Order: sequence, then structure tokens, then C-alpha cells
Amino acid sequence: MKRLFGGHAEPETNYPVRHSEEEWRQKLTPAQFAVLRKHGTERAGTSPLNQEKRDGVFVCAGCGQKLFASGTKFESGTGWPSFYAPLEGAVDTTEDRSLFMTRTEVHCSRCGGHLGHVFPDGPRPTGERYCMNGAAMGFEPPE
Repeated sequence: MKRLFGGHAEPETNYPVRHSEEEWRQKLTPAQFAVLRKHGTERAGTSPLNQEKRDGVFVCAGCGQKLFASGTKFESGTGWPSFYAPLEGAVDTTEDRSLFMTRTEVHCSRCGGHLGHVFPDGPRPTGERYCMNGAAMGFEPPE
């Protein structure tokens, strides 16, 4: 991936789901567009998904891909929905050198949308904390 000013990776063009910037703007809410397509971050504690405790699956707000099973969600105390593992093949990661630090950025593997970051301070069994923006996701309870 190419690096843009600010350190964010330029989205790959080979994702299965692709739209022009204008098409994304029409499809997404302003908050979803800011996070998914412009690498934004919602304010901590603002997502209703923080309180979501039902069985189900968290999906990409951009393309509907299933990302995280509800059983992997945990309370991290950060103010963002956090998970210890994504569903297999659901996400890609890139290096993010913005904000004068290096972090691992998490993207939807189907549309390339920015979801959040993963950190090595999560619970067992993985030890990882996928700190996701609620604006980048939706929730689907079991049918």
C-alpha cells in the first residue's frame, strides 16, 4: 500500500467491493464516511455498539461483511467497541504512522474501509485488542 500524508495507507484498488468517493458519500452517513473512507476516529464513548451485549455478529457498515462474533467482544474501558479476534479472513492490517507513532490499522478485507486499530494488550486467548469505531460497523442479531 502507498503511504499518504499523515501516514495512512492509501486503500487498495483490488478489494472486491469498490465505489467512487461520491458513491461512498451517498451510501454512508457523514460519520461512517469520515471513519471508513477518511480514516477518522469517533469520540470515545459515543457508539451505541459499546452497550451491545446480544448474541450476533458485528458487520462492516460499508459492505456488510461479517467482522466480529459477539462472543469475542469485551469491555476494554477505552470507550470503543473492543474484540479479541476477528472472524477468519474478515480484516486486513496495515502500518499506520500518523500521530507521531506507529500503530496497526485494521481494514475490512472486502471493501478496505478503516475500522480502527489493533493493540497487543487484549485478553486471552489472543492477547490482542481490536479497538474498533462503532460508526464503521453495524450489528446483526441471529435470525
